[in-house]
Amino acid sequence: MFLTISTTGIPERPATDLGFLLHKHPERAQAFSTSHGVAHVLYPEATAERCTAALLLEVDPVALVRRGKGKGRGGAPDAALAQYVNDRPYAASSLLAVAMAQVFKTALHGECRAMPERAAAPLPLRIEVPVLPARGGAELVRELFGPLGWTTVVAEPVALDAEFPEWGDSRYVRLVLESDGLRLAEALNQLYVLLPVLDDAKHYWVASDEVDKLLRAGEGWLASHPRRGLITDRYLTRRRSLARQAEERLELVRLAEAEGLEVEDVDNAVDETCDTAERPVPLAEQRREAILTALRTAGATRVLDLGCGQGQLVQALLKDARFTEIVGVDVSVRALTIAARRMRLDRMGERQAARVKLVQGSLTYTDKRLGGYDAAVLSEVIEHLDLPRLPALEYAVFGSARPRTVVVTTPNVEYNVRWETLPAGHVRHGDHRFEWTRAEFRAWAEGVAERHGYGVEFAPVGPDDPEVGPPTQLAVFTRTGADAEEDGTRKKEGRA
Repeated sequence: MFLTISTTGIPERPATDLGFLLHKHPERAQAFSTSHGVAHVLYPEATAERCTAALLLEVDPVALVRRGKGKGRGGAPDAALAQYVNDRPYAASSLLAVAMAQVFKTALHGECRAMPERAAAPLPLRIEVPVLPARGGAELVRELFGPLGWTTVVAEPVALDAEFPEWGDSRYVRLVLESDGLRLAEALNQLYVLLPVLDDAKHYWVASDEVDKLLRAGEGWLASHPRRGLITDRYLTRRRSLARQAEERLELVRLAEAEGLEVEDVDNAVDETCDTAERPVPLAEQRREAILTALRTAGATRVLDLGCGQGQLVQALLKDARFTEIVGVDVSVRALTIAARRMRLDRMGERQAARVKLVQGSLTYTDKRLGGYDAAVLSEVIEHLDLPRLPALEYAVFGSARPRTVVVTTPNVEYNVRWETLPAGHVRHGDHRFEWTRAEFRAWAEGVAERHGYGVEFAPVGPDDPEVGPPTQLAVFTRTGADAEEDGTRKKEGRA
């Protein structure tokens, strides 16, 4: 296996600085023992104008098979010969990726004490891999590397035999990458992930820690990559549970980047029992019962719980057989995990489990998965959004998903003076971005209804104080117009 990394320079920034960044001196040839062979680092050229570092990996396939006890690619009993006669010594794969991680560990992390400013700056880079397995062909190679900042991506198919062109091309390509706008660490991390992805195999058992490795190496580029699903699936050797875990975490990263927030600020599920320090559980129960009553009155059977948190309302809906399909949506992976554990989804009977689904999603983005439902619930959700983000949620729910009924609850800020343990001027939870008076909530709700063709009615939740109103205010939106009548007709005829 062979890989070269080249750069160019000027007298003020000589190309031989590459030796500092890789922590390998250009005037020395070094050898490193790995678990599957010997890795050599040498410099075919090293001048101020141009410098090339080469990584040569000598693989011992016999030792590799013996150490793995016959497992891995080519390890089947009817393929014993393939354990010893294969492409491992020649074609870049997970073996080369692991060698890179071992030999260029500091460079992969973007660290260089001698020249930190060079490590943080983009370099003119040229990387060449003479033989790269590409299950998916040259086009897939370009799809994977093209969006990552490379100005040139050459994936030249390698012929099965140059003397017999009629035999066609092999599944290998010669890869050349060139860019002036990438840091060395970025380039190395991309290779670390994509070499085994293109080979579609790994030489070692993939455990749960591979998810952390993938996210660490993919930081800054994987979350927004158009082929993210394929990359995670192949990198984690099609282990669905690990791929799902990686996808959930990457989706949080993508949403955080889109909002300009930290991941911790996006994954901020709120425990409903923390409503206030005083009488939190009774109010939460009253709120859920009010929502259930509104849904029953509307005749809803297929319900979305948007911002479902830890699943208290989903669990309550499951107890009523009239709700035949329940979907809980939340941006927080942690909250969805708690919800699944709370409902014991892994132990639930098949018929009951078919009624419920938990999905990750942001309520400020339109989502085709949310269309066609009878009702949607936004219970104690809107106050967790910054006010400028409310129009996006409004359109996603009322303009795009357009359920027949939408139930919204939110705190009544006027009632806060009745909470003895709540300091004056404070909101009920640290993550609340605002809390509305009854007049403010009514004005917002009536505006939403008018803009999107809904009627709206209001109801109190909890003790309705004659001076300050109830602790929670509730609005029930009902879609009006011809499309609502058509939905009702389809439902009566059993076509909904």
